[in-house]
Parts: sequence; C-alpha cells; structure tokens
Amino acid sequence: MAFKKVSVVGLGYIGLPTAAVIASRGIEVIGIDVSQKAVETINQGKVHIVEPDLDMVVQAAVTMGKLRASMTPEPADAFMIAVPTPFKEGHQPDLSYIEAAAKAIAPVLEKGNLVILESTSPVGATEKLAAWLQEQRPDLHFPGASNSEPNMFVAHCPERVLPGRVLEELVSNDRIIGGLTAKCCEMATELYKTFVRGECISTNARTAEMAKLTENSFRDVNIAFANELSIICDKLKINVWELIALANRHPRVNILSPGPGVGGHCIAVDPWFIVDSAPDEARIIRTAREINDHKPEYVVSKVKAAADQFKRPIVACLGLAFKADIDDLRESPALDITCELANANIGQILAVEPNIQELPGKLQGQGVELVSLQQALEMANVLVVLVDHKPFKALHSNDINTKVVVDTRGLFSRF
Repeated sequence: MAFKKVSVVGLGYIGLPTAAVIASRGIEVIGIDVSQKAVETINQGKVHIVEPDLDMVVQAAVTMGKLRASMTPEPADAFMIAVPTPFKEGHQPDLSYIEAAAKAIAPVLEKGNLVILESTSPVGATEKLAAWLQEQRPDLHFPGASNSEPNMFVAHCPERVLPGRVLEELVSNDRIIGGLTAKCCEMATELYKTFVRGECISTNARTAEMAKLTENSFRDVNIAFANELSIICDKLKINVWELIALANRHPRVNILSPGPGVGGHCIAVDPWFIVDSAPDEARIIRTAREINDHKPEYVVSKVKAAADQFKRPIVACLGLAFKADIDDLRESPALDITCELANANIGQILAVEPNIQELPGKLQGQGVELVSLQQALEMANVLVVLVDHKPFKALHSNDINTKVVVDTRGLFSRF
C-alpha cells in the first residue's frame, strides 16, 4: 500500500528523528506526544533534544508542511509507537507506556492500518500490544488476538541507533522486522523501505524482540568485563588503560573501555528484560548487570577517599549525560554518582555538563552548582571525569596538575 500519512507516537530521542526522516521523504507525518512543551516546540520547527543536525531536518519538514505535532491522535495509515519501556522495582518490565499508547490510538484506528512497536520490549510485548488494541476495538481483527481473519497489521521493529548518529543510522542500518504474520512483515517492510537504505530482514515478533535485547546484553557483558578489570587493576596498582591497549594488540582480542557504569535507556535496561523472562538461565547476563550497576558505588568510594585529602573539598563532576556529547541523562551513572556525592556531604559539589542549561530535577535542592568547565578548573581541588565530552578531552596536563583526579574514562591516562 502507499503510505500517505504516518503517525509517530512518542517524540523523544527515537520518535522525533524517525518522524522527521519519514517527513523528509514527502510523507505526511503527525507526531503524538503527552508533553505540550515538546509539541509546541516542534510545531515551531525547533527541537527539544540534542542530536546533531536534527534541528535542520525538523525545521525543513515543518516548513514544508510535512511534519506537525499534536497531543491528540488522529487517523493515519500507519502508527509507529516509540515510547519508553523502563523497568519497575525488582527489575520487572514496565509496559504501561505501551499500553497507554495503545489506548490513545485505538479510537482512530481504521481497517487495514499498520501498527508498529519500535520501543525496545521484553519478549511477548508485541502480542500484548495486539491484545490491548483488540480490547479497545472489538470491531477490528488483530492478528493473534482475534478468532477472525485479521484485517489489521501489527509488527515489532526495534530501533538500533547510536545517540549522536541517529539520523545517519536510521537510514543506513539494517532493520529487523518481526511481524505477527507474514503479511504484517510485508506491510512493515514496505513502510521502512520508504526511508531505510539498509536491509529489512523479516522474522517473527518474538525473535525481533529478543534480537534487540541480545544486542544490548552482548555489549553489557563486554562492558562488565572491562569494568571488573578496572577494579582489579586498581587493587593491583596497574594502569588499566595501558593494560587494555597492550592486550588489544592481540589479533583476536578487543576489550572495551571501562567507565563509571552503564547508562542510557537500552544497555542499562534491556538485559533485565531477558533476566525477567528466564531468571534461572540468564546467569552471565544477570552477573554482568550487577557488576555494571555496582560500578558507580565503587567510583563514589574513590571520590570520597580523594576528598578526604582536603580540609575543604570542592569536587567537580565532569559530565552528567550517560555518554559523550549528548544531553541524554536516562539511567546515567554520572548523574547517579553526582547525586550520591551530594548526599554524602563530603564538601561542595560542582557539576559540569555543557549540553544542558539547568540542573536536572534529581540534583535540584541538593546544593549542587552547575558551572562551566573553566569555573570548575578554577574552583575545584578534586576532579571526577565521568563523561568524555569533547571539551574535557581538550584539557592538557597543566589544567589538572594541581588537582586530585578520579578519571573513570581514561582521558588523562596519556599524561
């Protein structure tokens, strides 16, 4: 079918770039979000998140009349759901955002519509989405949820893009498309081929869901190895950065870089979905998560030891985002570490995050001051490198030679 109008539900770090790219192909796109501020910002041709070149693509799409945002769903040919999927207490998946999205779009669905779940989800979530839609619209027939011949199409196509390169990777990366039926795969592939140059590979919904969880769990396990190695090297008084560089000279060894933990909505969350589905079998995956979740505590203990060297410690935390050169604070170990240090009352805490304009709510009222990098260098006697933002990488040895440095990113291992 020809897709004349597409609705993207959830205009965050994945939904907005996806909506903008589809609109840039000349397809009318209506973006749906619960945030009035986000809706108003987008309709002005502006963006509410940091992602290279996204502002230009959004501005062009809005100016051409191909992209607009709303808080109220309306009819379309296809609906792409890109809402958060966090976990609840006990690391149980929280699918409430997906269920809410299903209830929001159900009244405007029409026979023959395609509904795609892009949110990273535990195995079986796409089937639950179809069931929720069926409950809301018994007059329609959703695959796997109705005893009648389906007249609706439901598929799962997980996003697999890197923050900072989202626009490029939305187009160039291969996509895994898991339909509840073969026809669902066919319909979803037709939509993605309007903007994806990579290969669209068809499978069933459960395998597509598990594929995304597997990709991120693989990375989490490898990061856990590097983080555990860094703790061992601290104990044995070995420079872990030099050690990894030497070990990686082996032709079949590629150890990742350690850090203060693991953040973001994907790698820090997705492995728990597998553990929740198969708790007795997912032993390595669970252990890796526990190692990476513990790393911020280890960093906090190192900072406390550094601060104890001063009568009046002034600690500057360099970076709050979960990775370099973005403003995304979701599941950020850097943010958690800064919060822990503020709560520990070890001294004055400064936060340096060049990609945000104000302290996140988690730090407000905690006595933390958001300052520039230059102010931090002038004021602090303890520097804690938590994120390898470009401005931090540009520092020289004479910028830090009077400071006690806790470097979780290896920025100063060359000095």
